[in-house]
Amino acid sequence: MGDDLPPDLARLRVLETWAAHYLTRIRARIAAVERQQAQQQTPAPTAAPPSRPGTGPGRARTPDWGLAEAGIGVPTTEIHRGDCWARGKTLVPVSAERARAELADGTQPCAVCRPDRVLNRLGSS
Repeated sequence: MGDDLPPDLARLRVLETWAAHYLTRIRARIAAVERQQAQQQTPAPTAAPPSRPGTGPGRARTPDWGLAEAGIGVPTTEIHRGDCWARGKTLVPVSAERARAELADGTQPCAVCRPDRVLNRLGSS
C-alpha cells in the first residue's frame, strides 16, 4: 500500500487538499444530477399525501441543523443545514439552539449553506 504515493509530507498534504477539493466537486455534481433526475420524473398519483424527503420506512428524517465533525475530507468541524449537499455522510443532528451555541463557541458555519445567516436571524426575533 502507498507505493504510488509520494514519501514526503508536503506532497502528501497537497494530494490530500486536492482530493478533498475534488470530492466536493463530485458531491456537487451528484447533487445536480439528482436534482435534474427528480425534475424529469413525474410523480405517480397517490392516495396519500407525499411524505417529506428523508422520511418513510427505513429512512431517518432529515434534520434541520447538523454538526459535521472534522475528519477525512472535513478539515474542521462545521455547522450545516440538514439539507446541505456539502454536509457529508456523518452529520450529527442538533437543535437550532445547539447550532447557535456551537457557532457562538467558534465552530465554523458551512460556506455553502450558510446556516449562520438563518440561525442569527432566528435568534434575534
